[in-house]
Amino acid sequence: MTGMATDKRDYYDVLGVGKTASADDIRKAYRARALQCHPDRVQGDIEAKKKAEAEFKELSEAYEVLSDGGKRQRYDRFGHEGLRGVGMHDFSHMGFDDIFSMFADILGMGGQGGRGRSRGPRRGYDLETSITLTLEEVASGAPKTLEFQRQDLCDKCNGSGAAPGTGRRACPTCGGYGQVARSSFGGMFQAVTACPRCHGAGSMVETPCPDCKGSGRQAVNRKVEVKVPAGIHEGQAVRVRGEGEPGEGGEASRGDLHCYVRLAPHPLFERHGNDLYLRAPISFAQAALGAELEIPTLYGPDTLKIPAGTQTGHVFKVAKKGLPDLQSGRKGGLMVQVVVETPTKMTGKQEQLLREYAKTEDRSVMPESRGFFEKIKEYFSSSKPAKEE
Repeated sequence: MTGMATDKRDYYDVLGVGKTASADDIRKAYRARALQCHPDRVQGDIEAKKKAEAEFKELSEAYEVLSDGGKRQRYDRFGHEGLRGVGMHDFSHMGFDDIFSMFADILGMGGQGGRGRSRGPRRGYDLETSITLTLEEVASGAPKTLEFQRQDLCDKCNGSGAAPGTGRRACPTCGGYGQVARSSFGGMFQAVTACPRCHGAGSMVETPCPDCKGSGRQAVNRKVEVKVPAGIHEGQAVRVRGEGEPGEGGEASRGDLHCYVRLAPHPLFERHGNDLYLRAPISFAQAALGAELEIPTLYGPDTLKIPAGTQTGHVFKVAKKGLPDLQSGRKGGLMVQVVVETPTKMTGKQEQLLREYAKTEDRSVMPESRGFFEKIKEYFSSSKPAKEE
């Protein structure tokens, strides 16, 4: 899966089915669309093949959710957010062959996407989940406890799928190869597909394990602690090695868990790269006369000197009060934009003093006012007013 971002397309739209579609409808829709994306069937340049690959991964992600009763129910109720922590496959880090191998019984393309069986045990699949961090956690780095669900080897049969005391036997249909050849057009063409009886495995369970019903896998809940490095950005991932699914038959290495980072909104700061932005209101008197302003930072309060004559919208930079760079550790700055607030309520004395000040005000010498009024004068001397209808 490629993250839990809220801009993901609706899974039903991805597969082109309605929300009342049956499991069989979803299966058929996935097979029809996915086969169109196979690299052997896509015509065009590299960009066309990349587009098809991205579409195929999106289709597979949608199918994984909608073909699973529990995941589909959570998705229908809570949308993409409801899938956090359920141990989704990380299709973004998987190739065509791996995904075709996962769904070989549906796609009928054999264990390697129609390109022949793999040699040796296959590494376990990667999984992904997401973690939400505050800016304070990004600033210092933070240990996070992750809870997720993954498919593990069945404890009772140790992943074989066979009941204790029994075993597997070679598939009589394919003779243990996992694939069968089918001829068409009078024998002119021959297509190699996954064996319909063993679904490409090459062997069959005689007596299924009562706990896993012959699948060799069971869902387990996991809790792991991961150290998130300081300065990490939204969308980046922390990889936890060996916390993915077990390899084929339990012999190959496990896959990894990819923890994608999301940032929680902050009540004061906005992040832009390694810099932080803060809007700070000041009074007219502070802007005109200058002041020392106490400002918040992620590292505690600090003091910002406001020089006399500061204009609204001016941005001051406070060095080394931003976020650390993920690679170098150097901190960005805190960019403070001051906004001059106009009072909405004044006492009688304040209003009197302000009126007296206004009488002494020479707008023609103020830089902003001078430029503005000069532009007005130039405009009316060179332009003809439009007619009002």
